[in-house]
Formats: sequence, structure tokens, C-alpha cells
Amino acid sequence: MRFIHTADWQIGKPFRQFGDREAVLKRARLDAIEAIGRLAMAEGAAHVLVAGDVYDSETPAPQTLREPLERMRAFPTVAWHLIPGNHDPHRPKGVWDRVAAAGAPDNVHLHLAPEPVALGDAAVLLPAVLTRKAEGGDLSAWMDRAESAPGLVRIGLAHGSVVGFDGDGEASNPIDPRRPETAGLSYLALGDWHRTLRIGPACWYAGTPEPDRAGSQEVGRALLVEVAGPGAPAVVEERTVGSFRWTTREERVGDDGDLADLEARLRALPSLSATVLRLRLAGTLALSGRAELDRRLAGLAAAVFHLDADLSALSARPTAADLEAIDFGGVLRQAADRLRGLAEDDGRPADQRRRAENALVELYLMAADGERGA
Repeated sequence: MRFIHTADWQIGKPFRQFGDREAVLKRARLDAIEAIGRLAMAEGAAHVLVAGDVYDSETPAPQTLREPLERMRAFPTVAWHLIPGNHDPHRPKGVWDRVAAAGAPDNVHLHLAPEPVALGDAAVLLPAVLTRKAEGGDLSAWMDRAESAPGLVRIGLAHGSVVGFDGDGEASNPIDPRRPETAGLSYLALGDWHRTLRIGPACWYAGTPEPDRAGSQEVGRALLVEVAGPGAPAVVEERTVGSFRWTTREERVGDDGDLADLEARLRALPSLSATVLRLRLAGTLALSGRAELDRRLAGLAAAVFHLDADLSALSARPTAADLEAIDFGGVLRQAADRLRGLAEDDGRPADQRRRAENALVELYLMAADGERGA
């Protein structure tokens, strides 16, 4: 028995912070479905198990509702098995009733009740079904009592948080990590945690197939799972299916050599033009170094898909040479001296020192630009 385990597609998720590039990231989530379909066909996996949160909300627009269905329709030899998640729970006249009314393709199976479902002749699927965003009880508990014919591989499918696991999942729906043992499951396919994660040999979170946040999964993945038969161990392989990389880097800089090395290392990242880079910089730079950093970051921002540079832990400290470059003896120099005094006054609030420091950097850049123009 070979199948694909995926979860947390969250089709329709907004990315408003990316401005006019929002549509690109929304489209990538649909492209990931096609990548999963191609993976299933290439690996001879007849079934794809989607462990909840197919949609980002309970009220997707009509086109958003249909778009993932059409992507799955394009792979008619693959059976897609969907359950609700905390973002798209099954409520009367809710998103799943709308999907059914829209006419789900024959190869797309909606599991909206906790009852065994045959996966061909070799296995049985036991789905846990969320009917609200949060459940107080463990919706996978029914699997312990579920009957199935002898000789079938038992596979659980659920969306929620493993009990006792301190993670960054969103659902507050408890799931007992011992469920594979208590229910005789060969595999428990979980959704909610947006990182690919092994809970136990027969219990995994698939992670998201297309990343959606900094500090979470760097590249989108799905799991290829193979179970030879009842009692056989699950063999799980992680496969990349996403298009974008969400990378976080924390770096410390202190001189111009550091800046050149930092830029070289960041430009060596894989798939640079498809990278959402979150960069956190700390350290102390001279004003000339701070100006050089701005120029390097401008180039890097044009090379990646999106750059989020946090410079709040970076300090600019003027050297004598920096100050000499600012209108020696004139009004700008007086302003620079005043700003330097404010920036270095430990008796002032940190936000005031930071504003003075930033103004000093801007003043230096203006002076440097003036010199180049002259």
C-alpha cells in the first residue's frame, strides 16, 4: 500500500503584506496540488490523503472553492481523500456542503463522517471529522472501536494537536499520540502543524506543501508512505513539492568585510528569486558601513522574491572620518554632532536614541550623495 500524505493547503490564504505579489503566492498553493499529483503518479501512489485545512477559511469565494477541485480533477487516476480542518470545519451549509453542491470530481472523496472507508482492496481509511474549529475531546478516539476486515491495513486521518507536544500548531483539538497502537493503525496521517514532523514511527505531520510564514517550514513538503501489509512498519520519505523557500537568517556584522561576506552567503542561497528572506541583523557599523549595507540590501531585495530586513538590533556609530564627511564646520556638521550626542546619551529612552541614530545615518547618506553629485 503506497500513498501520499499531505495537509494544510489553506487555499485562498491572503498575503497582503506582499502587495502586488500576493497573487503569485496564492497561485503557488494551487501549483503545489499539481506537484503532489505528479508525485503520486510518478511513485505509483493511488491515493492522496489530505489531513485537513484544504481551504484557509469557511467562506471561500466561488472561484477559490473550485480551484483546488479542478487541480485534483486533472489527475483522474489518483484518488484524493479530504477531511475538514480547523480552518474549514464541516458545518451545515458550510464549505463542504458547498463543495458537494458544486460537484466534486469523481476522484475527489469528501470524508465528512467518522466511518471506515475502503482504500481499494488493501486498506481501510479511518477519518476524524471536525465540525467546529475547536473540539474538547479527541476525535480520533473512535478509531479504537472501528471494525475492519482482517488483513487490511488500517490508516487514520486527523487534524489537530498531539497531546503533550508543545508546538506551534493552530488547532486546539487533542489527539493521543498513542492512537496508532490503541487503534491498530499502520499509519496516522496528521495535519495542523505546518512543519513536516515525525511523532512516532507510524505517526507524522505532513507539514504544508507551500510555506506561508517566516520561522516555519522552509520549503513545502509532502510524505510518500508505503506499508507492505498489516503489522508492517510504515516507510516514510519526505518529498519537496513547494515552489518558494521561506528562509530566516540571523547575522552579526561589524565591518565592511563582514558585509561583503554576508552578501556573498545570502546570494548563494538556493532558488534565490523564489526566496522569501527574513533577515535579522545585529552589531555595530560606522556610518560609512551602514550606508554600504543599505546599498547591498537594495541589490539583494531585487534578487529575492521578498526581503524583510530587521535592523532594530543594528547600531550605527560614527567615526571621526564619518563626521568629517558631513559638511565640516557647517550647519550639517552641527546637526550631526547634536544627533551623535543624542544617540550616545544612555540617559535617554532607547526609542529616542534609535531615532537620533537613524537621522544621523540619513544625514550621512545625504552628505555622501551630495559629494558624489558634486
